[in-house]
Amino acid sequence: MATQAPVRSFLQAAKSEETASPLRMVQMEGLVILKIIKHCKEFSPALVTGQLLGLDVGSVLEVTNCFPFPAREEDEELEAEGANYQLEMMRCLREVNVDNNTVGWYQSTLLGSFQTVELIETFMNYQENIRRCVCIIYDPSKSNQGVLALKALKLSDSFMELYRSNNFIGEKLRVKNLTWVDIFEEIPIKVSNSPLISAFMTELEADTPVTQCDYDRLQLSTTPFMERNLEFLIECMDDLSMEQQKFQFYYRNLARQQTQQQAWLQKRRAVNMGRKAAGEDPLPEEDPLNPIFKPIPEPSRLDSFLITNQIANYCNQINGVAGQSFNRLYLMKALHEN
Repeated sequence: MATQAPVRSFLQAAKSEETASPLRMVQMEGLVILKIIKHCKEFSPALVTGQLLGLDVGSVLEVTNCFPFPAREEDEELEAEGANYQLEMMRCLREVNVDNNTVGWYQSTLLGSFQTVELIETFMNYQENIRRCVCIIYDPSKSNQGVLALKALKLSDSFMELYRSNNFIGEKLRVKNLTWVDIFEEIPIKVSNSPLISAFMTELEADTPVTQCDYDRLQLSTTPFMERNLEFLIECMDDLSMEQQKFQFYYRNLARQQTQQQAWLQKRRAVNMGRKAAGEDPLPEEDPLNPIFKPIPEPSRLDSFLITNQIANYCNQINGVAGQSFNRLYLMKALHEN
């Protein structure tokens, strides 16, 4: 007689499926990408943010709609109005039968300078209510170079676990085997359109295979983009130098404290030897009330990790732009020679 399989509820099945399928891809509707680009370019160089709506299906996060947030203000009343605006937008979308499940947010950036503590705090706030969420980063300044600067990011699980404990010291980082490249994870983006939109876009295609984006890639002047990247890189190097000075100061104080502890222990041991010879009880070798035995707090390495990550991003951008510029210059030289 065959045994009947145990019946599982929908929530149990969904929970087991969620734990077994990590996020592999972000599927975005073409209309959502156009909305993000339009919003970011209209307010550039000011930074803007917006809400991402969609569905969490297995290992794919589907982004089917979005709406912009109002401009950020420091006034508490205006911040409350912004929160009410988001709730009202969600209610209106639900009434017209549009996906209103929050799956993350999008934000603009300037030359890739998005790796900040504020971004991590926003991720952690979203993670309190949403199991899986992403942040879509769009860079209008880099897109002007003929490249769609759009990426989807999430925090790594090991980093979130360490961030919750707020213990970014060297020993914990070595135990977790966490480095500065393990903070963010970039998720591949797949653009999805309905067959009707794809057919319409085919009709709109020009007869010539060359587009304006192709002409933008042939621009020889990359001086402003390179200058800004170098300026930001120099600022990050100064910030990293300041972080290193904090650690140097910490290690100097730690070495001084250890020297004082050894001298105090030697003195106490000499006193105990005299007390033993006199038949008296020895004194404890450590005195918790003594300031030299008070542990010196180690500085957090989170800021240095973020700055190092940002420096690597600037270097990659400079390397990419410089390589493309040399290619264009050699191409123009060959055309002139011919």
